[in-house]
Amino acid sequence: MSTQNQTNNHRNTQNPGETTAVLQTEKLSVYYGDTLALRDVYMEIPKQRVTAFIGPSGCGKSTLLRCFNRLNDLIDKCRVEGKVFYRNKNLYSPKIDPVEVRRRIGMVFQKPNPFPKSIYENIAYGARIQNRKENMDELVERSLQRAALWSEVKDKLKENGLSLSGGQQQRLCIARAIALKPEVVLMDEPCSSLDPVSTQRVEELIHELKEEYTIIIVTHNMQQASRVSDYTAFFNAEESDKGNRFGYLVEYDETGKVFSNPQAQATKEYLSGKFG
Repeated sequence: MSTQNQTNNHRNTQNPGETTAVLQTEKLSVYYGDTLALRDVYMEIPKQRVTAFIGPSGCGKSTLLRCFNRLNDLIDKCRVEGKVFYRNKNLYSPKIDPVEVRRRIGMVFQKPNPFPKSIYENIAYGARIQNRKENMDELVERSLQRAALWSEVKDKLKENGLSLSGGQQQRLCIARAIALKPEVVLMDEPCSSLDPVSTQRVEELIHELKEEYTIIIVTHNMQQASRVSDYTAFFNAEESDKGNRFGYLVEYDETGKVFSNPQAQATKEYLSGKFG
């Protein structure tokens, strides 16, 4: 069990142990300009498991998530220090193509964002621009089936993806992500804008997808984290000498252990609702 309080800065690492780590961070810190946003994160993400990031707003959960597929590269003045390894390769090496990183490590965002194209083209578009030589009809059907959406849209593939309900749009975005055949799927609060029924469908889908993919989900919903994840990482925030808040990893372990027997006092207080 790894814990870290607000007064120390020791190495905080966790290897879940049961499976090979797909992603690993070493002394990872993120800055926006000169402002520290996330400090010294050491962690390992296991293969074909669901890992949930929980914690109050401003503790760096989404910032860390974006580090895993280099989306922070697209943010002005964002600077990443430390290392992020994918399959033992440093993702921030000058030799690494960030576009290829994002193909292997896909992202599903908080708000569904289908392309203003047909349902069919939402799925096929990425494969087309990659000049992949495969049967597009089969790719579209397979991706929509994996996203538990095929039966609902198979007769209206030419309709605009924006015509779908919010929950359907989010599953379309998941289908679009897995159509690129990633190994890892990042999900940044994928259910925050969905109704309870759609949320349940997405959670069921997450359980199914971990048979093939490694999934990392950011969520403010602790019940959701306990339902869908195998491992949970709790992040907290503290104020720096300059007066800004930055995040750090407090505790990371099997979800059952984190929720039933948290080791850090901050985790206990967060889970009991004392703050957050």
